[in-house]
Amino acid sequence: MFANAYQGRRVFVTGHTGFKGSWLAAWLTRLGATVGGFSDGIPTEPSHFAAMNLGAHLEDMRGDIRDRRAMLDAVRRFKPEVVFHLAAQALVRKSYEDPAGTFEANMLGTMNVLEAVRACPSVRAVVMITSDKCYRNDEWVWGYRETDHLGGADPYSASKGCAEIIAHSYFQSFFREGPACATVRAGNVIGGGDWALDRIVPDCARAWAEGRAVQIRSPWATRPWQLVLEPLSGYLWLGARLLDSNGTDGATTGLPFDPRGQAYNFGPAADVNNTVAEVVQALARHWPGFEHQTDAAGQAGMKECTLLKLCCDKALAHLGWKATLNFDETIRYTAEWYHRFYRGRDDRTPPDMLDFSLGQIAAYTNAAEQRGQVWVR
Repeated sequence: MFANAYQGRRVFVTGHTGFKGSWLAAWLTRLGATVGGFSDGIPTEPSHFAAMNLGAHLEDMRGDIRDRRAMLDAVRRFKPEVVFHLAAQALVRKSYEDPAGTFEANMLGTMNVLEAVRACPSVRAVVMITSDKCYRNDEWVWGYRETDHLGGADPYSASKGCAEIIAHSYFQSFFREGPACATVRAGNVIGGGDWALDRIVPDCARAWAEGRAVQIRSPWATRPWQLVLEPLSGYLWLGARLLDSNGTDGATTGLPFDPRGQAYNFGPAADVNNTVAEVVQALARHWPGFEHQTDAAGQAGMKECTLLKLCCDKALAHLGWKATLNFDETIRYTAEWYHRFYRGRDDRTPPDMLDFSLGQIAAYTNAAEQRGQVWVR
C-alpha cells in the first residue's frame, strides 16, 4: 500500500488519541512505521485509542499543542521523517462555549507544529489536517473547491480557515526547499470508536447501547458522510507523494504535478449526500427497535450549516484518489464496530478492538484493491 512509503519510517502524529488520529496511528503501525504520538490526553471515555490499547504499540507522548516548547522538544526527540497534524479542538458547539480556547488550539497549535518542523531537519513530508468547515459556507449546492473563500461564521470554522492561512504562509516563506508540505480538508467522517459529544453517530451509539432514544438536533442537515478510512487513505497517499516530490515540478520522480504547498479535499462521490435523519434511519436498521427524537432546543442560538459538500476533483486529477465505499457500506462498517465493542462489554470480556480495527482496515483495503484504487496497486 501507498508505494510502501511508510515501511521503516518514523512518523509523528499529533492528536493520536483522538478518533481520526487513533485510526491513522493504528494504520501506520500496520504499514510498518515507527509511530510517535503527541496529545494532551485521551479526549473521551470510552475511546478508540484506549479500546485498542494503542499506547503499547507506539511512542505515546503527552503535551499541549499550545505549548511551543513541549511541541519542539517532542519533535526534536523523536526525529520524524513524516508529520501528520490532527490535534485540534474539533467541535462546533464547543467553540461557542470556549472560543478563545478553540482559536488557541487550532491557530497557535498549527503554528507550533510548523515551528517544530522548521527546527527539525529530519522531517521530509508534512500533512496538515484542517476541516471542510474551513470554507466560508454560502449554502450553495455544488462542492467547494480548494480555491474558494476561507472563513466561517462560528469560531471553529473561522479557526480552521485561519489554520489554513498560517500553514500556507509557512509553505511559501520557509518550506520552498523542503520539507514537502500540504493541507487536507475533509469532513463528516464517521466510523467505529468515535465518542465525541454532539456528533450524530456517537450520540446514537451511546443512546441505543443504553436503550434510550437518541436526540436529533438538525434532522434535515445534509452532509457528504464518509467512513474514517476514506480520507485517511487520501492523507497517507498524499504523504507518500510528498515524499516523492523532490524536484520543483515533480519531474525527478515522474510526478505530473508538484503537491508541495497545495491544499486537497477528500470526500465521497458527488452523489453521496445524505441527511442526518437518513443516517439515523440507516444505523437503526442495525439496531432494531430503537428510536430517535428531534431536539430543536439543543441548537438554539448556535449557527450550524445545513448544507456542505466538497469537490474532490483535484485529488482525483493530482493523486488519482477517489472514495471507495458507498453510503450503505459506510454505515455497515460503522455499525459493526460499535456492535463488536458493546457486545464485548455486555459479555464482560473486553473485546480486542485493535485486531477488529485492523481487520476493518484490511477489509477496506481489499475493497479498494478490487475497485482499482491507485494507492493499493
